[in-house]
Amino acid sequence: MFYEIAEMFSYPFMIRAIIGGTLVSLCAALLGVSLVLKRYSMIGDGLSHVGFGALAITTAANLSAIGHFTPLEFAMPIVIAAAFFLLRLSENSKIKGDAAIALISTASLAVGIMAATMSNGLQTDINSYLFGSIISMSTSDMWLCVILSIIVLLMYVIFYNKIFAVTFDENFAKATGIKAGIYNMIIAFLTAVTIVVGMKMMGSLLISSLIIFPAMTSMRIFKRFKTVIISSAFVSVICFLIGLIISYIYSTPTGASIVIVNVGMLMIFAVTGWIISKIQLRKNIR
Repeated sequence: MFYEIAEMFSYPFMIRAIIGGTLVSLCAALLGVSLVLKRYSMIGDGLSHVGFGALAITTAANLSAIGHFTPLEFAMPIVIAAAFFLLRLSENSKIKGDAAIALISTASLAVGIMAATMSNGLQTDINSYLFGSIISMSTSDMWLCVILSIIVLLMYVIFYNKIFAVTFDENFAKATGIKAGIYNMIIAFLTAVTIVVGMKMMGSLLISSLIIFPAMTSMRIFKRFKTVIISSAFVSVICFLIGLIISYIYSTPTGASIVIVNVGMLMIFAVTGWIISKIQLRKNIR
């Protein structure tokens, strides 16, 4: 196994996968804590389907040939616009939260599948965005991941205090003069960017797991916002690396392998949290 792991690092495409995947996992974990606490975690699923629809149309119409842009670069503004639209739709209409996400996600997925099948069937590029294919990540995809991930991390650090306030009590944040709407839009923007750059790695069907699982896992043991964020970041990166290694050694789908590892980590944290709570309860009784 150690020989195979060492061999894995000798391939340029695996180095690209590790760099891009680690950064995307880190960004998704940070944003996931806020989204889970705000009960808006499924926005990742909705935006990933919008991204798939945009990528399918781009590939089917060969729009990437115009200006030599990558499909991801075409999909980015569409997904960002969808994130803002979802936010406004949930706040200002009768269609709330999960219903708005369900409507947009299913419609986008249907449009993407129709665009793909009406061109030349489900092409390889479309399948890689639907199910994920991290080993097909090109150098330009990797650099796009690096640049956008750095932007996400910097903006998260800069606006950390405001994001914290809006996450826990939006009404109180508004009362203290914080423009909650702006920071909700920042969270939506960062989530959209992370979803798009992560689709190449996990696929549109599994990318939301990177947002949900690390936060839910960390909350089994930790209770403070900052410790949950730190734990989520470590859990997300470790699960990604283990999943990638399993995928390489046993030739399993990368996205599915990463999700399975996340499920296992959630179970471990859940059992550990249960044991800790029992120990603390006995100490309090004594």
